[in-house]
Amino acid sequence: MVDLVTTRTITATLTNDREGVVCDLDSLARSGSKIWNVARWTISRIWDETGEIPAEGPLKSYMKNQACWKDLNAQSSQAIVEELAGAFQSWFEQDDPDANPPGYRKDGDERPRSTVTFKEDGFKLDPNHQQVRLSKGKNLKDRWADFILCEYEIGPDADLTDVEEVQQIRAVWNEQQWELHFVCKVAIDAADRSGEKTAGVDLGICNTAAVSVGEETLLYPGNALKEDAHYFRQVEYDTEGENGSSNHAEWARDKKSRRQDHFLHALSKNIVEQCADRAVGTIAVGHPKNIRGDEDWGRHGNKRLHDWAFETLLSHIEYKAEERGIDVERVDEYELATSITCCECGMKADSNRVERGLYVCEECGLVANSDCNAAENMRTTVTPSPSEDRSNGCLAQPSVRLFDKQTGKVAPQEQVRP
Repeated sequence: MVDLVTTRTITATLTNDREGVVCDLDSLARSGSKIWNVARWTISRIWDETGEIPAEGPLKSYMKNQACWKDLNAQSSQAIVEELAGAFQSWFEQDDPDANPPGYRKDGDERPRSTVTFKEDGFKLDPNHQQVRLSKGKNLKDRWADFILCEYEIGPDADLTDVEEVQQIRAVWNEQQWELHFVCKVAIDAADRSGEKTAGVDLGICNTAAVSVGEETLLYPGNALKEDAHYFRQVEYDTEGENGSSNHAEWARDKKSRRQDHFLHALSKNIVEQCADRAVGTIAVGHPKNIRGDEDWGRHGNKRLHDWAFETLLSHIEYKAEERGIDVERVDEYELATSITCCECGMKADSNRVERGLYVCEECGLVANSDCNAAENMRTTVTPSPSEDRSNGCLAQPSVRLFDKQTGKVAPQEQVRP
């Protein structure tokens, strides 16, 4: 019995990776970069003249009159402008003087391969024969074909014949070869839903996440993220040119972003898997939504806050949990003061935070990892009077799960190779 439909991205590799198919995809991808660059130049010109960034609607109206617009299917061109407008909006909302607005897509004198999105009228899918036709734009159509015929192969854990609907397809260059990403609506059976237990999740910077399921706590250190941030930021600064970012600096920035994205996907996947294995039906996640505007944390502290991708991690946890039939509730950390409240007796005191990772309650004597204490406080929002173990052993000595850079997966500390 189906009671839930969720969105999932299924990745496929090309099996007819012939010269003609690759050349056609390259042409579309470089045309996508050209549309991005023309739209970026238009924004810059309007910005200089009016002091305002044009909205998505007027920008699309202007771009429709540009010759490059017809290099792609109309919906594909619109998707690129939407992405650029969203990037500017995200940059503007940061309100960070050190952050740079979206730049041009360039690799020396060449335009790199941009991801091309094909929406409803831009593709025709035949999942039974594992083929898909991707539309070309008017300018790139020739007398041979108006589309690119791609044959693909999906891994053993996925099957497009079982999905409710394929909403869009993305052609993605992974720096080595072309991939197809199918964004699908997938039905989940009620029998797949998880149990009735609850879990609390505390998100942080030093420790990316702490999870409490009552009788057990899990800790996810953020060492891999901090190491990448330090290394790639140094590479970026060392290669900064007199006229702005060099090609190598742009590479370092993109590489850091891709590695962070993979880390957050792997982490959120492991968190949800651990909760599902323990029959968790509801996860309460701390949402520090106002933390960036609460106070001035100093130049270094503000930079770390702006680099903290807690909203992205929370969104990953939400949609991955939805696929498992697990409910996710966002908890306002500031309102509950979870970081200074004892999960055992409820006493609130800043002095209980003895040091960064240690919480000692002056009232009841609880000794705990401070992040695990906060995670247990999250759990009490959905289970007000839990009877599970809150002993010092459970909260003070969590099971540590580390990200292994060699495998790209999260594993218990003893299984991660040095």
